[in-house]
Amino acid sequence: MCSYKPPVTFNRLESAQPPKKDIRGLQSFLDQTSRQGLDVSLQRVDRNISQVFSSLFSTMRTEELNRYRDTLRRAILLLSPRGAQVFIHQAVETNLASKDSHWVFVNEEISDTEILELVHSALGRMTIIRQIFPLWKDSSTRCMRNNHRISSLLCDPQEGYLQSLEVSNLYLYDSVLMLANAFYRKLEDRKWHSMASLNCIRKSTKPWNGGWSMLETIQKGRITGLTGTMDFRENGSNPHVQFEILGTSYSETFGKDVKRLATWDSSGGLNGSLKESRIENGMQGVTVKVVTLLEDPFVMVAENILGQPKRYKGFSIDVLDALAKILGFKYEIYQVSDSKYGTQLSNGSWNGMIGELINKRADLAVSAITITPERENVVDFSKRYMDYSVGILLRKPEEKINIFSLFAPFDLAVWACIAAAIPVVGVLIFVLNRMQSVRTQNPQPPHQQPPPSVSNSLHSAIWIVYGAFVQQGGDSVVSSVALRIVMGSWWLFTLIVCSSYTANLAAYLTVSRMDNTIRTFQDLSKQMDLAYGTVRDSAVYDYFRAKGTNPLEQDSTFAELWRTISKNNGHDFSVSSPSEGIRKAKKGPYAFLWDMAVVEYAALTDDDCSITVTGNSVSSKGYGIAMQHGSPYRDLFSQKILELQEKGDLDILKQKWWPRTGRCDLNSHANAQPDGRALKLHSFAGVFCILAAGLLLACLVAGLEMWWNSNRCRQEQPKEVTKDYRLARVSGPLTYNDITTASSEGRKDIWTERERNWDEAEAIDTGQGGESGTGTPAYEQSYGRGHGAQADPRPSIEISALDIGSMQPSQPWSLCGTTRARGCL
Repeated sequence: MCSYKPPVTFNRLESAQPPKKDIRGLQSFLDQTSRQGLDVSLQRVDRNISQVFSSLFSTMRTEELNRYRDTLRRAILLLSPRGAQVFIHQAVETNLASKDSHWVFVNEEISDTEILELVHSALGRMTIIRQIFPLWKDSSTRCMRNNHRISSLLCDPQEGYLQSLEVSNLYLYDSVLMLANAFYRKLEDRKWHSMASLNCIRKSTKPWNGGWSMLETIQKGRITGLTGTMDFRENGSNPHVQFEILGTSYSETFGKDVKRLATWDSSGGLNGSLKESRIENGMQGVTVKVVTLLEDPFVMVAENILGQPKRYKGFSIDVLDALAKILGFKYEIYQVSDSKYGTQLSNGSWNGMIGELINKRADLAVSAITITPERENVVDFSKRYMDYSVGILLRKPEEKINIFSLFAPFDLAVWACIAAAIPVVGVLIFVLNRMQSVRTQNPQPPHQQPPPSVSNSLHSAIWIVYGAFVQQGGDSVVSSVALRIVMGSWWLFTLIVCSSYTANLAAYLTVSRMDNTIRTFQDLSKQMDLAYGTVRDSAVYDYFRAKGTNPLEQDSTFAELWRTISKNNGHDFSVSSPSEGIRKAKKGPYAFLWDMAVVEYAALTDDDCSITVTGNSVSSKGYGIAMQHGSPYRDLFSQKILELQEKGDLDILKQKWWPRTGRCDLNSHANAQPDGRALKLHSFAGVFCILAAGLLLACLVAGLEMWWNSNRCRQEQPKEVTKDYRLARVSGPLTYNDITTASSEGRKDIWTERERNWDEAEAIDTGQGGESGTGTPAYEQSYGRGHGAQADPRPSIEISALDIGSMQPSQPWSLCGTTRARGCL
């Protein structure tokens, strides 16, 4: 089929082919390899390739498998694309393939997609040989006048399935066409041999008399069919058949690449080199032509000197200068005329910088150009030197001023519960205080003032509670355990509430009050107030079109985004350039979808810091340097870019053009919604539970005190107090002599000397008693008795039987009459 010396010496060669493959075409190849001393083994591969590999392990020993593995290092695969892919996959899975292997795959109808699948499946190098049909794509040559018998559908196919016919169908059509032309010429020359004697029965062996004449006519015929020109030589070969030889280079660093190494035809032989193209001495002294596109901060126009060529600056220019310094090349740079990165048009051509590379007008394309699968089909890219994502550029919302922002730290429910807790606690303190004021009244000396106590009025009690809440209330003596529990619980409650309020208010006063509700692409697609778009005929535009029109896409976000972006073919909301989109976002309600690196630079360098960036990454792409397909510079550029990344030089350049300590802050709007930080009621549930537990405990203690004091009061009440005394009314002072000498008048002092803790003998001994023999007690001589200035100031009780039922204490004294019975009612 083709004769060439392979780049690698084949000492042993394995040939794999399907069982129904005709091996007569391989006979000459086997004879030639045998004369050259090559050890060639031919192996038929069953339809079930997996079973073939399974049988190898079941029938071969370990040393035989090792020899077979060594044989597979050099192999020719005469299989279908599907069969070759399964064969390679099974060889890799069973560890019979190695990285130093070199396989040759021969198939005349393998597609580009199938070639890529084979290349990525194999571990080592691969050489693919396939037939090419240059006339199949040229309808003007195919539709000639002498070929009027070709169907117009095939002559100039308009349907998609007619443009991708299998090679076997093309050969079948050309064979019928060749045979029809031969019959036509025989009839035209009147040399037709009758076929009446032919018998179509299988067992008939009688030949046709005109067979040799017809074969000679076919060999002398010449047609232009679907596979090209068919013209046979004496030996039956077609000299117009052309083959394309594709090769892959293996590298652990840069992966695999498929390149056209050469072409072959019978007249010209091998056109090209089967060796891998390498640059031995770098790029010293080489001058390359670079096409670029202005995009801040990747490529910008620098201050030019009059009369000098235009100079450029930017992140991509710095990367290009670093590579030029390392590799030693020079470059000439110019701007693309249509100001586009490059997209495929309806006629199949490309515009922008990609079109400049395809048309060989430029060697490199340097700017904020992203690596996409569509572009990689027509040009080559270096390794990415920066990651790529899509961001949303929009104007910062204006700050909202709220004069009631002091109430923002707490939720409305929290304020309502606090307002309800104040009167509840106040009423409880009022009730407990009234109960305490009745049962805790004790006699005090006249020259001592009683201790301060909680006011008996409701408004005073509530005022004390409010004073404690704002930490401005005065101290008060509280002797009741129940009141202490209530006040202690309330003080703990107010401490926690006030501390939480102070801390949360400080956070509110620190963060700006801005509400930015658009943070993701989902938020952008759900709102209707803000218009948005991107640059027409760009990678971002193509990405949203692919995602939005994909029927298998489950998320409706991209479909909604694409409907808005592509409205009126993108002329309503999309823009023609990135600078126009940035200006539109700064002026009004508009969101610009573009490269995150570009919009971040625009936000960081904005004069009034009025725009911000949000959004997230939508794809795992990157920025790279584009070059012509098959360019020998690709591996060199990729290697040096990786070295710059490892040394940290690219990070230094990023910090130069995207400073994080600039005048504008990209994070000033983040998490600025007040509703998200207000303390909710569930945050204070524990505090209110503590307060409620304290109030319930205070009520329980107050009830226990009442029960205990009432029982003790009944047990310690003096038996000598008569019914008349208990029903008497307090009317005036009662002296000691009135009790001792005037008992007949119906009055009696209910306090005895012992109950007063008064001992007359002890008073005389200490000099505090009265005069000896006078019978006058010392307190009577000291304080006097009766009325006037010398009246006895001690409290006395006047009992009147006329006022039964209307008895009220004129002073807060206990009716039990003893100090041991204090607190009794």
